Amino acid sequence: MKFELGFVKKLENRLNEKNTLIQVVLGPRQVGKTTGVKQLIQRSKRPTFYASADKTIATPSLWIKEQWLAAKNLGEGTILFIDEIQKIENWSELVKSLWDNDNQNPKMNLVLLGSSSLQLQKGLTESLAGRFELIKVFHWNFLETKNAFACDLDSYLDYGGYPGAMKYVADYERWYLYIKESIVEAVIGKDILDSAIVERPSLFRQAFELLCSYPAQEISYTKLLGQLQDKGNTDLVKRYISLFQGAFLLKSLEKFSSKAIKVKSSSPKILPLCPSLVSLQLGKNLSKNNEIKGRLFELVVGAELNRLTGSLYYWRDGKYEVDYIYKEGSSVYAVEVKTARKRSLKGLKEFVKRFKYAVPVIVSYDNYEDFFKNPLDFMSLGS
Repeated sequence: MKFELGFVKKLENRLNEKNTLIQVVLGPRQVGKTTGVKQLIQRSKRPTFYASADKTIATPSLWIKEQWLAAKNLGEGTILFIDEIQKIENWSELVKSLWDNDNQNPKMNLVLLGSSSLQLQKGLTESLAGRFELIKVFHWNFLETKNAFACDLDSYLDYGGYPGAMKYVADYERWYLYIKESIVEAVIGKDILDSAIVERPSLFRQAFELLCSYPAQEISYTKLLGQLQDKGNTDLVKRYISLFQGAFLLKSLEKFSSKAIKVKSSSPKILPLCPSLVSLQLGKNLSKNNEIKGRLFELVVGAELNRLTGSLYYWRDGKYEVDYIYKEGSSVYAVEVKTARKRSLKGLKEFVKRFKYAVPVIVSYDNYEDFFKNPLDFMSLGS
């Protein structure tokens, strides 16, 4: 793959800094984390050492130390990359020990990555606090997919987000099985159910399918529970959603309010983090239906905003609503996604009337490419 994701340059820049912390590349499965790291290795002018824990390792603690020493022996300035690090038992404690022992006179940089974002995050919070920086990798957005595969918007809305699946778009059944078995089942069955305590696994799977059937829609916990085939409760569904978020499958948005208690008590707006996850549940050629296409378009705009470092919400008050409220520092942007299914801007006008500091933004089929090129610059211009 000649195409290079943006995280590669960001990682390269960080590794060129002095006193670099451990760099952790974190993101969903099958979006090019390993490929991007290998692209960086190929062009690096510094010594590099790449190791993967993907295969069965007899003595994990000894294996990590062996990779560490092998990298150090390449000389000062070496970059050690350890892939699938989460497969090593007690990996975070082992890395902490090696890192702290060498911290007085560090000779190399360390980059950690793996396919299971949940297991990686668990290890980071347990042992490596203050020693690492995250570099988040996301599902491919429209421009990334277009540049790599020359697809149009409709094709992206139907099948986009996972580069490995794009070669199967002409054969929906094959595409469907790839997404379901190689990606979703790997995340739910291996990354989550094998590593986290999940009550009622069958209900957990049902909840995921149901949530992905409501792209960019607000849905109450009561409605969610009413559509599940098994009995559950609100706390259980919230726990499920938290796990899906940790695995980079979806994002749950709270309602924007100046009162924190209203934010916490609001119904969530559900963002499956790429269109593929919706097509897996609702079927093929969704872009041919204007209603669903509008939902998918709203979804990919929200997923792009979710990549940014600020906080993302939605807003609704009675008959007024705004698709997204993006807040970063003192800046607030009210983002309305205009599609064939939704032409009114009453909600946007009402929001900026009530919150005079907010910048109104409209993303439509006419200007979406400008939005994807640089969302912050686009929003700063207002509408």
